[in-house]
Order: sequence, then structure tokens, then C-alpha cells
Amino acid sequence: MSKTSPWRSSFAVRLFLVAALAAAAFLGAYGFWSPSTGTTAGETSTDETGPTSEMEVASFTSAESGTCLTWDIDAKGEISNFQSISCAEPHRFEVAAREDLSTYPTSEFGPDAKRPDVTRQNALRDELCASSTLGYLHGKWDPAGKYDIASVLPPSNAWDKGDRTLLCGLQTTDETGVPQLSTGNVEAVDQAVVAKAGECRSIDDKQIMRTVDCAQPHQLETVSVVNLGERFPDGYPAGEELDTYLNETCTAAAEKYLGGEENLYQSTLQPFWGSVSEASWNGGSRSVNCSLMHPNNGSFSIITGSATGGRAALTIDGAPPAQQPERNPIRNNASAAPSAAPSAAPGAAAPTPAVAPGQ
Repeated sequence: MSKTSPWRSSFAVRLFLVAALAAAAFLGAYGFWSPSTGTTAGETSTDETGPTSEMEVASFTSAESGTCLTWDIDAKGEISNFQSISCAEPHRFEVAAREDLSTYPTSEFGPDAKRPDVTRQNALRDELCASSTLGYLHGKWDPAGKYDIASVLPPSNAWDKGDRTLLCGLQTTDETGVPQLSTGNVEAVDQAVVAKAGECRSIDDKQIMRTVDCAQPHQLETVSVVNLGERFPDGYPAGEELDTYLNETCTAAAEKYLGGEENLYQSTLQPFWGSVSEASWNGGSRSVNCSLMHPNNGSFSIITGSATGGRAALTIDGAPPAQQPERNPIRNNASAAPSAAPSAAPGAAAPTPAVAPGQ
């Protein structure tokens, strides 16, 4: 029996996905969150909620390079319990540098100055934080990775009392810009943007990737995370070697995720894997996702349901998975040539991997 599945993937599919995922990474790199306003980039707010206790203000104003900070965010986006914490513990911000805006070479931030709005805060981040943060990381930062260079101003009550501290540092955010908890110093951890096994990913019309419930329309279902640093400890692998390894690894992961090769075949989905550029590798990214996807005429299909539920649980572009052709039964006996390459099923093309950055 042939064990080669009649999966196809096109160069156009790969180009589309690379463009979409690269756009998502670019947008993420400019996320911003101010723990004193609860405001995301592109918005302005007069909300004065935020850390107000003397202990919380002290934690902010005393934070030095290498300090990690965290705070609680409730369902309404209100912030409390702002505190310094060990970077080995879950935190939302790693401080790279402190800047004193009172020494800024204009009178913009004098004693009576209003707290800058988000647009001005973003400009200050770009002007004051990029170089100091890269220096803090010794250049080991992946702009396409999960950590953004960010800036944080003091709580409003501290600003009104004359505190002009601006903290530069790193954070990782969700799709809406809310800082998420992470563990460890950024320079020492894997910076790759990856999903967890079992999560489904959707790319919208603006080419922004989001994690969604698998019952909702999506393009990718994650089956595993592969740490390439474990397989290639001596440095960035050559393209062909990397591709061969991910082809084998992700195909095996997809079969295991679905409970066998036959289930994968019947799903009509195909393995899909991310890639890591040499620049991202040098910046600190090591992991990629193995996923399932379904190509369709140079794009990729819209899937609903999880492939773990079998064919009955799936729709592909609004219809059940296509009926797969029957295959000859396995001849599992001593006379079978164990090293013989299987032939493709009728009408099949050899599977060609589709790749995209870090997904």
C-alpha cells in the first residue's frame, strides 16, 4: 500500500502565508501599553486609573536596568498591584534603561507639563528606548519575535508630583496590545512567536494573525512546537537540512496529533511548518510551529472544527472534507522490501513544504 498522501501545496500559498505572517510580526513590534493609563497604541485616554499606592509608585521610580515589573489587569483593563519582581517569576515588563525626562533638552516636560499622550509616548519610545534596549540585550533581539521594545511612564499621580521617569524595556503582548506574562530574561529565552499545540490561528483581512477557538474559521491548527536549537546546537542550519528535518518532524507530529497516518490522510489536511531566518536566529528565536492547513488555488482554505474530531468535525471552505480515494491494503510481511519508496496515490503530487516565519 502507498503511504504517501496526495497533498499539494503551491508556491503561491507559501508566498501568501509568508506575507501575512511577516505583516503580523511587523504590527506586533509596535505594540504599546502604559500601565498607568491602560491605553494601547493609536488611542488617547484621559483615564486616570492605575497604580496609586506609595508602594506601587516606589516600585516604578526605583526600577533599574535588569529589573522586572508586573501588575494585575482586570476584565475592564484596570491595573493594580504594580510591583518589582524577580525575572525568574512571571512578569509583564523587563526594564532595559531609565530615562529622566526632566533633563530632556526642551521645556516640554517641566514641572507643570501634562503627561504625554500615547502618540508622544510612542515617539519618545522610538527616540529614547531603541538604542538603549538593544545595548542592554547586547544586540540579541529578534524584531520579528514576540518581544516588543516599549516604554512606560510613571502613574499619573506620580507624574503630577513631578516624577519624570521613563522606563525603557521589553514586553510581549496579545493581539490587542495587552502585555502578557513571561518568564526569564529576554536575552536568555527563545524569542520566537509560536502557538501552543491544539491552538488554531486565523489571519484576517488585514493580515493580522490571532488565536481563535477551533470551532471558529481559521487557517492553521497547531500540532506541536519544535525547538530547532535542540537539533542544531552549533548554529543556523543550511536551508535544505532544515527543510528536510522539519518535513520529517512535522509530518510525524501531525500523524501523532491525529492518532495515525490514516487519520491524517482522511482529514485531507497537510503538514505546514514555520521557518526561522538567519537574522531571527541570531536575534534569539529558535522555535517554529508544526501545523495543519489546506491549500486552495494559490491561497489557503478556511477551516472550521478541530482535526482531532475526525472528518465529521471539519468543514473546509464550508463543505465536508473531500472523499479520499481508497488505497491498497498494507502488505506487512517479511517479503515486503522495507526500504522501498512508496508510490504516490492516484493523481497525487509529491508534498512540497509550505513555510512561514516562526509559525
